[in-house]
Amino acid sequence: MKAGIHPNYKKITVTCACGNQFETGSVKDEVRVETCSECHPFYTGRQKFAEAGGRVDRFNKKYGLKGQQQ
Repeated sequence: MKAGIHPNYKKITVTCACGNQFETGSVKDEVRVETCSECHPFYTGRQKFAEAGGRVDRFNKKYGLKGQQQ
């Protein structure tokens, strides 16, 4: 690698909106994020699943379609 052309890579602290902090490496001095692995619904298991059954019925009713009965 050429000397003097690369940015300084250093350890920094990443701060989440939930208050969680962790260390990582970056060329920036500080990083703030909205969600992290401690508060994101996918990783915490508090994920809400949308119920699609009612949506399909409302769509069919709105456009006058007959539902596919199996």
